[in-house]
Amino acid sequence: MPAVSKGDGMRGLAVFISDIRNCKSKEAEIKRINKELANIRSKFKGDKALDGYSKKKYVCKLLFIFLLGHDIDFGHMEAVNLLSSNKYTEKQIGYLFISVLVNSNSELIRLINNAIKNDLSSRNPTFMCLALHCIANVGSREMAEAFASEIPRILVAGDTMDSVKQSAALCLLRLYKTSPDLVLMGEWTSRVVHLLNDQHMGVVTAAISLITCLSQKNPDEFKTCVSLAVSRLSRIVSSASTDLQDYTYYFVPAPWLSCKLLRLLQCYPPPEDGAVKGRLVECLETILNKAQEPPKSKKVQHSNAKNAILFEAISLIIHYDSEPNLLVRACNQLGQFLQHRETNLRYLALESMCTLASSEFSHEAVKTHIETVINALKTERDVSVRQRAADLLYAMCDRSNAKQIVAEMLSYLETADYSIREEMVLKVAILAEKYAVDYSWYVDTILNLIRIAGDYVSEEVWYRVIQIVINRDDVQGYAAKTVFEALQAPACHENMVKVGGYILGEFGNLIAGDPRSSPLVQFNLLHSKFHLCSVPTRALLLSAYIKFINLFPETKATIQEVLRCDSQIRNSDVELQQRAVEYLKLSSIASTDVLATVLEEMPPFPERESSILAKLKKKKGPGAVSVTELEDNKREGGELNGGGDRGPDTAAMAASNASTPSPSADLLGIRSAAPVGAPPASTGSLLVDVFSEAGPAAPSAAVNDDGFLSSAPPSEDPAPPLSEADELLNKFVCKNNGVLFENQLLQIGIKSEYRQNLGRMYLFYGNKTSVQFASFTTTVSCPGDLQSHILFVPLCSETKPSNRITQWKAITSSLSP
Repeated sequence: MPAVSKGDGMRGLAVFISDIRNCKSKEAEIKRINKELANIRSKFKGDKALDGYSKKKYVCKLLFIFLLGHDIDFGHMEAVNLLSSNKYTEKQIGYLFISVLVNSNSELIRLINNAIKNDLSSRNPTFMCLALHCIANVGSREMAEAFASEIPRILVAGDTMDSVKQSAALCLLRLYKTSPDLVLMGEWTSRVVHLLNDQHMGVVTAAISLITCLSQKNPDEFKTCVSLAVSRLSRIVSSASTDLQDYTYYFVPAPWLSCKLLRLLQCYPPPEDGAVKGRLVECLETILNKAQEPPKSKKVQHSNAKNAILFEAISLIIHYDSEPNLLVRACNQLGQFLQHRETNLRYLALESMCTLASSEFSHEAVKTHIETVINALKTERDVSVRQRAADLLYAMCDRSNAKQIVAEMLSYLETADYSIREEMVLKVAILAEKYAVDYSWYVDTILNLIRIAGDYVSEEVWYRVIQIVINRDDVQGYAAKTVFEALQAPACHENMVKVGGYILGEFGNLIAGDPRSSPLVQFNLLHSKFHLCSVPTRALLLSAYIKFINLFPETKATIQEVLRCDSQIRNSDVELQQRAVEYLKLSSIASTDVLATVLEEMPPFPERESSILAKLKKKKGPGAVSVTELEDNKREGGELNGGGDRGPDTAAMAASNASTPSPSADLLGIRSAAPVGAPPASTGSLLVDVFSEAGPAAPSAAVNDDGFLSSAPPSEDPAPPLSEADELLNKFVCKNNGVLFENQLLQIGIKSEYRQNLGRMYLFYGNKTSVQFASFTTTVSCPGDLQSHILFVPLCSETKPSNRITQWKAITSSLSP
């Protein structure tokens, strides 16, 4: 870049800035600025023969005034005129003014674009860089339309200087982020990818940022970059700090480029080429080995650069999840950081280990650090680190350590920060249910949860206790006894009263034989909490009272007296008043048989998908990386009833997997749909929600080894020949959803719903190959009069490769009875 000569000091600008700084008040500053603006305006209007230096000086003053917070409504044309100057400093000030002050809708955009085009075609590297910087700084759609096709040509041209290539790559990246539809690489793709082989490290560093962004949107077009990235990474990792002197940062060769290369590789699955994969594994092993070496400098910059590369390498190892040795080594390396004196390192180590805990290869290695993580949960001063420790405990939990982890999380809840208590409660509730060794432990855990953090126990949590107790005969007596004892505490949370009222109203008779928990004692215990509760809880208790009359006829007179009092039948709340009047009348006029029929024990709840996990993910937020997303990858199963090994969120994980599907992949996610009206199985997952407003949900599909939805056992071949099509068709006699046909290329599924004489049916076509289908069409024929009763509605008209699920056509039926 040209040196600034002594005459470019702009003494008038320095004097003006000094005057502004010496102003004693805001009024004095405004007065001085207005005086200067009047002077500049008169110069621009009066003297038509201003030289370039004067224009530059006055434009600089306008820029400074704008930076002080004042509006500038003139001087734009003078700045545009500076763009035609042949002096670097004048052209620089002109571009700076335009980048800061010119709106993308300005009438001067056409003039500015013409000046930029002239500089881009000048082949003067300094002027080309200034023009590219201006395009990137403004980044408007108009500039993208004007230069999106020109910049790639400059980027890949053989005679373009390295500094211009760097600016062109970053300028193109900016335009792609603002207007991706206008930046079409097309013929330039392969030449842009080969910039990774450029001799100039600065060009490679700038190009890789562009290639990474393009690869995230169009991975197939840029997949050739993988081998080049591995080759470049290998050269950097194996080089000494003296080999790349200009790009060595505190004895670490090219740390920024190394991190970007590792991040680019995370956009793709492991290389299929054995030689490339072997070379990449060597690079990762070398990075892990260097992390064990003594530091070459005691300065923090050295350790920061070294650790940045290490964490990106570990992220790539986790992304591939295919090298057991590397995964275990990465876990051990992160374990050393758990006790590091630097808080940021401890935080990053906990965060990375949360992801490692989901891998079957490294889960056991993560579990060896459980004591260190528990200690971090108890002693860390930073709340964010404590939260990551809680996330890691949640991720590493399985049947072997569930009791220990749940106990530690319950203990921590008593002193936990208020900002994370609700999330902790949800995690404890999920773990207690998923990995419970028996129902009594689960009931004890949830009741302790309510006792310790009752204000943060949502309805979803205590609903689950009630559902499980009602669905399991062997725990009902224990639950009634436990909740009765819990209600005897002087200070009892309202959620405990709700659980107690519901359970004692249903199963109080199971503990009524003990004089210490006789029917009257149970009623008096519940009623002693009545006046302390909110209206919804009082309504629940009134329902429990009428249940008591059915269970214990000897309490009828006492309960009727309570219902008859003015505070109930004349309550200002309509709901409580109505319940009291109706329950009183029901207990007075109904016979014993009628009362027993109306107030019979609640039947088992139907099973639906749990809302607790959904609530936990919602608590994390849409943009956050939540450990609940790792639930699907836990090796140990752990539903309370001995359910499958996978969590209910596998669909989200499968949808994000971009590798080629196996022939056994269930692309539609409907193979495991439950039959309509099927009774809840006693061995099914207990992570269900009977209180959800949605209808019964089909059991979640598992994720096979390739990361795709599949509910079939590994030994089952889900692609039957055509001769077995009748068997698939027969399944729809008792179920609404399922796979109609499947082979190595295509999967056809049906999802349907019916209400009275109306029905709706969806046909799904899943492309199981890695290429796009061409000219794919579907035809549905209906015999006889059926055609007049069916309306066909096309929903999608394009095919997609890999495991993408394509919904092609919906059929809406309107059949007369």
